[in-house]
Amino acid sequence: MTSPRPTAHAIKPPPTPEEAAAIMAAVGRFMRATAALAPPPGKTASEDRWREEALVEGVQREDAHTALVDPWINT
Repeated sequence: MTSPRPTAHAIKPPPTPEEAAAIMAAVGRFMRATAALAPPPGKTASEDRWREEALVEGVQREDAHTALVDPWINT
């Protein structure tokens, strides 16, 4: 059996407009400080992740060997 979820209770008395504005400003600062950085425009995060993994593993395209004029030079 699971324990019941905690419930939220309203604070009494309600905050003044100045206090509510201060709370929202603090929440906004927290969200900006902890938000993940967006990937650079033009590339998605998943494309970058796949490219990085391919570079780490030394993977190349299937047709990469046909682009080499003299493939024995690189051995």
